[in-house]
Amino acid sequence: MSEKLEEKKPKMNSFTLIEVLIGIFLILIVFLGIFGAYQLGLKVVGLSERKITAIQIAQGEIEKIRNLPYQEIGIREASLPEARGNLERETIKILNGKEYKIERKVTFVVDSADGNFPQDPCDLDYKKVEIKVSWKGKFGGEVVLTTDISPKDKVEETASCREQPGGILRVQVFDAFGNLVSSPLIEIYQPSTGFLITSAIPTDGRHDFPLSASSYKVVVSKANYSTEKTYSQEEIALPEKPNPIVLEGMVTQVSFAIDKLSSLLVQTLTPWGLDSFSDSFLDESKISEKENVLISEGKASLATSSEGYYPSGYLISKEISPLNLLQWQDFSFTDEEPQGTDLKYQILYASGTDWILIPDDDLPGNSLGFDSSPVSLSNLSTTTYSKLKLKANFSTNSSSSTPFLHDWQISWKNSLATPISNCKFNLRGEKIIGKDLNENPVYKYNASFLTDFLGQIQIPNLEWDVYHFSNFQKDSQNLDFVTSTPSHPLSLPPNTNLEMKIYLKSQNSLLLSVQDSETLLPIFSATTTLTSQSGQKIQYTNEKGQAIFLPLERGNYTILVEAVGYYSTSSSVFVSGHTTKTIKLEPSD
Repeated sequence: MSEKLEEKKPKMNSFTLIEVLIGIFLILIVFLGIFGAYQLGLKVVGLSERKITAIQIAQGEIEKIRNLPYQEIGIREASLPEARGNLERETIKILNGKEYKIERKVTFVVDSADGNFPQDPCDLDYKKVEIKVSWKGKFGGEVVLTTDISPKDKVEETASCREQPGGILRVQVFDAFGNLVSSPLIEIYQPSTGFLITSAIPTDGRHDFPLSASSYKVVVSKANYSTEKTYSQEEIALPEKPNPIVLEGMVTQVSFAIDKLSSLLVQTLTPWGLDSFSDSFLDESKISEKENVLISEGKASLATSSEGYYPSGYLISKEISPLNLLQWQDFSFTDEEPQGTDLKYQILYASGTDWILIPDDDLPGNSLGFDSSPVSLSNLSTTTYSKLKLKANFSTNSSSSTPFLHDWQISWKNSLATPISNCKFNLRGEKIIGKDLNENPVYKYNASFLTDFLGQIQIPNLEWDVYHFSNFQKDSQNLDFVTSTPSHPLSLPPNTNLEMKIYLKSQNSLLLSVQDSETLLPIFSATTTLTSQSGQKIQYTNEKGQAIFLPLERGNYTILVEAVGYYSTSSSVFVSGHTTKTIKLEPSD
């Protein structure tokens, strides 16, 4: 029996397409890194080679210039502050097949250590030479070298002055207190073209510019400082600080005043606010005295005995002592009086250590008691009646029935102002930069602003000045200025952050107070819509639940109040003078 042996074939290893691609990707990463390093090396070597060559060219140029006569060191057809001489402004030089651009600049320097005009017959004390060598291409760049070159003696210096006629523009920069400002930026412009001729940042706040005889525009500034400049007659008919004119052989001096900027937070407010005392009888914390009265489940009622409800009882609030009281407003209440029951309300005031009823002469009907809400208290003297208490008198004819008091409230105006949102006003400084053709002043600062929802606006970058506020408007209607804190006009010093409160009023206004009907807490961001024959106005209540409408015409208005989580409500109000109204919304949940 023969056996057939199967020949075993060797197993071959192979790569899948994904493995091949991953391998190629890794190899590319390695070679790209090597190639990038090679390119970087080429760039460094190339840039170093070009830079070394450029430095050699610049140094050679400076050595050539040093060997020239002092009068020849300058640019052909140049004018002050540049020196006039025999040098070309730009030339091209080719070395090792590479092109280099050579730019030359020679300017005069006025050095106070050498004395100033007129003691010194020439203020062009020495020359500053600047050589810039640049090259283009993939690895382009530039090299700049400078040097100072002085005349051999006063004769050579004076000769240079005669050959380059012009004068000196001396600029000094002071702060608001008359001290020199360190390191301001002083820029000299050609007025007709706006071309910047020269500039300087002197550490001591003053600098002398050698310039050709002509007119120049000067601008002085510094980071976080105000800016001051000169003006031409084309800009302002009669400028306060006209462009200075440099005369040949003369020193023209001009001074500027700049200082650190300030900011101003402006708030537009009514001269009064609305506040109130209220109790929804969730507990007895706001009650000073009671008899035969029960406080339970957010209401007050007659207490009971073994025979049923007591026939009478009373409830007195705690003392109400408003801060910053300007005027009492209204007393209001919400109650239930089933048949055979009654609730009457009275107002007490402090007379020495006793609390007694306000006489009818000052509050008609108080002796008998009020049973209709609201009750106006606006005629009460805030001096005599600075503190009040509320009294509720309960009575019933049946032992099985009682009246219920759900809540009561008394409101008053105080001196804690209410913000006026979206109020437009004009802000103008007293500094003038000149006069127009009609000789009216042209003010350096004059701008309009609009306060935000909170009745305020932050105004930055104001220079020290005396500022005037005017043209107050809301909804395109004028408001009257009452007073301000600090006083108006406002003197704003440098480097200051001030808050300016401006109190405004109109002949007729309406201040709404929107509250939760259960808790009597203010409702924030409720939408209040005031409608009359002349149209609609919409305001949103602030964190105190208040919204103010002004200015208004005297007359009848419809109010619609809406808020998330509450049923909307509408009512009417007659506006005359400074009117206030409280509206309570019922929760919808």
